[in-house]
Amino acid sequence: MRTSTRIASVLTGLSLALGGAALMAPVAHADVRSCINQVERELRGGEAPEAVRAACYVGVAGAQDECVTGLTESGVTNKTAAAACRAAAQ
Repeated sequence: MRTSTRIASVLTGLSLALGGAALMAPVAHADVRSCINQVERELRGGEAPEAVRAACYVGVAGAQDECVTGLTESGVTNKTAAAACRAAAQ
């Protein structure tokens, strides 16, 4: 077998193996949109301000306490803030 053919075969096999691993990897469950939707339900149809969106992004990063603090400082009730930040992390 020629060297170029062998290299091409190895690269093809490697690409298929890595592509299959990527397809089989678990889907990320963290969801900013779920967090924002939770807050918007409390706002009864109003659009969440930028501070809420920023707090939800913090929640996705795993900083639950900071997420709750950011949401409550934006006027969201503590109960909704906690639920929204849990939704962001899942």
